[in-house]
Amino acid sequence: MHINTHTYYSLRYGTLSPEELAQQAASKGVRVMVLTDINNSSGLFDFIKACRDQGITALAGIEFRQDHRLLYIGIARNNHGYMELNHFLSKHNLSCTKLPRKAPAFNHAYIIYPFGNIQPKELTENELVGIQPLQLRKLISSSFRYQQHKLVVWQPATFANETGFNLHRHLRAIDKNILLSQLTTEDTANSTDTLVSPEKIKQNYAQFPEIIKNTEELLKQCSFNFDFTAIRNKKTFTGSIYDDKKLLEKLTLDGMIYRYGKNNPLAKERVQKELHIINSLGFAAYFLITWDIIRYSMSRSFYHVGRGSGANSVVAYCLKITDVDPIKLNLYFERFLNPKRSTPPDFDIDYSWKEREEVLDYIFKRYGTQHTALLGAMSTFKGKSIIRELGKVYGLPKEEIDQMIDYPESSQDDQLKQKIHNIGGLMTDFPNLRTIHAGGILISEKPITCYTALDLPPKGFPTTQWDMYVAEDIGFEKLDILSQRGIGHIKDCTRIVLQNKGIDIDIHQVEKFMEDKQVQKQLQDAETNGCFYIESPAMRGLLKKLKCSNYLTLVAASSIIRPGVARSGMMREYIQRFNNPHNIPYLHPVMKEQLEETYGVMVYQEDVLKVCHHFAGLDLADADVLRRAMSGKYRSKKEFQRIVDKFFSNCKQKGYPDKITHEVWRQIESFAGYSFSKAHSASYAVESFQSLYLKAHYPLEFMVAVINNFGGFYHTWVYVNEARRQGACIHQPCVNNSFYTTSITQKDIYIGFIHIQNLESKFAKRIETERQQSGDYKTLDDFMKRTGAGRENMVILIRTGALRFTNKGKSELLWEMHLLLSPQKKNHLHQRLFELPRKNYTLPQLARSKVEDAYDEIELIGFPITLSYFDLLETNFRGGLKATELIKHTGKRVRMIGQLVCIKYVRTVRQQMMHFATFIDMDGNFYDTTHFPSSLQAYPFKGYGMYLILGRITEEFGFASIEVEKMAKMPIIPDPRGR
Repeated sequence: MHINTHTYYSLRYGTLSPEELAQQAASKGVRVMVLTDINNSSGLFDFIKACRDQGITALAGIEFRQDHRLLYIGIARNNHGYMELNHFLSKHNLSCTKLPRKAPAFNHAYIIYPFGNIQPKELTENELVGIQPLQLRKLISSSFRYQQHKLVVWQPATFANETGFNLHRHLRAIDKNILLSQLTTEDTANSTDTLVSPEKIKQNYAQFPEIIKNTEELLKQCSFNFDFTAIRNKKTFTGSIYDDKKLLEKLTLDGMIYRYGKNNPLAKERVQKELHIINSLGFAAYFLITWDIIRYSMSRSFYHVGRGSGANSVVAYCLKITDVDPIKLNLYFERFLNPKRSTPPDFDIDYSWKEREEVLDYIFKRYGTQHTALLGAMSTFKGKSIIRELGKVYGLPKEEIDQMIDYPESSQDDQLKQKIHNIGGLMTDFPNLRTIHAGGILISEKPITCYTALDLPPKGFPTTQWDMYVAEDIGFEKLDILSQRGIGHIKDCTRIVLQNKGIDIDIHQVEKFMEDKQVQKQLQDAETNGCFYIESPAMRGLLKKLKCSNYLTLVAASSIIRPGVARSGMMREYIQRFNNPHNIPYLHPVMKEQLEETYGVMVYQEDVLKVCHHFAGLDLADADVLRRAMSGKYRSKKEFQRIVDKFFSNCKQKGYPDKITHEVWRQIESFAGYSFSKAHSASYAVESFQSLYLKAHYPLEFMVAVINNFGGFYHTWVYVNEARRQGACIHQPCVNNSFYTTSITQKDIYIGFIHIQNLESKFAKRIETERQQSGDYKTLDDFMKRTGAGRENMVILIRTGALRFTNKGKSELLWEMHLLLSPQKKNHLHQRLFELPRKNYTLPQLARSKVEDAYDEIELIGFPITLSYFDLLETNFRGGLKATELIKHTGKRVRMIGQLVCIKYVRTVRQQMMHFATFIDMDGNFYDTTHFPSSLQAYPFKGYGMYLILGRITEEFGFASIEVEKMAKMPIIPDPRGR
């Protein structure tokens, strides 16, 4: 008779997982129970599964609260009632309006009001009042004394015992952001809000049998039926399954001719096989919906990259969902979709960060807001955040909280701090906030509110209250509509090339790019600064070590750079075997048979499946569950452990030595969680080649595109340096030449106004708009009148050199600007009918140096343009060698001067800190350094700037770096103005 139970999805209130709630209920003999989490339906489907495991009838409901105050409890009479409750909550969430004090009329749901909040005459037929055992004594003097047919048993359940109540109190204090001692009884549940056996409930209400009867009748009239095996996505694209099948076939065959020509028997065979599986499993609409999204985005000239396991599909390739050729790469479709796969697949589609919102807007408008939603996610309490929250609850100062986090062992003798650690252990992994999945979107056959209430996060699109795991459990296959700046680089570059050189590039001619000799050389030389996914120091080093010049090697490199391969030690092993492919020591003949392409090293997710299937004898379904579990995409710990046990027992039966079995498992375990599918790596490699082609042939336009997208591994100044290295003439911002973003004409690159710190964006855009409408600015006075510039913006522009067209010095311009903006001469943003002549003032010549200009640029733009940091060095020494000469002097000690680009922080096996760093020399070329703990402790980094480095040149497979012995930060010429 529990009509009001909570799980920990009642955020910062409930203390029980759905599984724990069901187990507790079963132990008490409860046979039917309603889940009513506060203002959400996040946990319902986990709750249903857990109750079925315990033989309990699970019912659906929602507890509605406003500003922490309980208004009423909704209980669904059936699935329609659940939808009504979700729709009601969603309406208020999406419109950002408060819940009403009185519930609306529901056709298929009951409303339970708390005793004391409503009078009998206000109740409708489907509305009742819940009364708790402690409230029964008030019934005699209540207006409900003679209206007991409207009363039901109200025994809320929020925690299991006293420990749970204590945890609940801490959660409430965190939620309200107050000290634990400041909690009032109104802030928390009653200490008696636990699950109670049916016998105990009947005993508590023994004097009021009508209330017990009412409750039993209510529960009998409620049901919630759910089939977890059904597919929830939109079932058809055309309105007919048959028409979907025919349309998908036509589109695919048309695309096959585009991709493979008219006479490719292998492609025809593969297409027919895939179409048969797609149609038999009911996924034709899913493919067509994805195609429709791609069709729309291409009609808008949006670039996209289709990646993930969907790139295993030739059908997807023919539909232009991906640009990866599965036949060329020998990718098997079964990794994406197969008759044994128990979970639905998904497509990952990347768009430019500038265009993703428009694509989402199209999807919502095309398929309707009632049937479309972004996928939610759960942020949980973890590690340091728990200690920080609980420390605040006890009023500890920040310094003590930091001490607890950094040195947890020091807290063991402190009773309060030990208590915090104990409470923190109880709430670890509890849901804390509902957030948004990175890119997931659902398109449902039925209204989304059949399955969930909806939130409205800052993105502005309706979002489910449960996450990808629940979506998968209940039969949704999501689409991942993601954004990345790499696509923005590519699109903007092609636009700039068309404007600057009149060349229209077809960026989808990837096969041509892969065969381009200039592109191949650039890849082999690791000239990849700005190129998607392959520009980091680690990736540049890997490319050189693999002498990478082709697509297949780049595909492998895109995967082995991932943390899993590196952590298992197999990235280094792969490099060694790649460079010495003879006499490779395979762990077992099966490993050679399955992994010969990758020299016996697991590089892709598919390799995990191969090894588990062929080495350990797991079927592909179990192998895929294992792979998914290790990557965090499968939640059943029980099922996972069953497969792990099966892995080891199968290996035992096959007679493998334990040493080999455990080594294979170690590689799987350390690798699988961070690995890419081969198709995913191939998709990344395709985009990398697009970037490489543009950089190889249009390096200046490409770097401008990278700068304007504010994306990449490095800071903006690194890309400006790269443009200069490639032959560009870099100019300071100029009101007559610059635009809001950085621009290029031939080899002249003008830094955009957007890069000037503290310059008002509206004003910056006005400069560009006014110049385009009325021509170049003639004088300082002309500029100020036409733009309505104020004092602060003018000072910034003058100091950055943006008004140098006047041929006046900065000091003179500042004097003139102040005179023009004097209180008697207010500046107005409009044209005057008659212009009065200005008085001319003669000012003395005021000396100014380039060093001062450089410091202005550093302060206002972030890096110098007039001079480089090398020009600002107090010493004339520029290093014993250039970066390009290091490889010729392996083993020698060298002194180098370098500007620090970035640092990678790493801990050794002894948990000591070491660094890998990247510098540029005076020619703008990268070189890399290694700082072992002993050197780092004696000669630590002291922020960004210029460094003198003494070290020995080392080389590994053609990649040179410097093992640092000593290092010192170099002084630069100070600002003459004494700033």
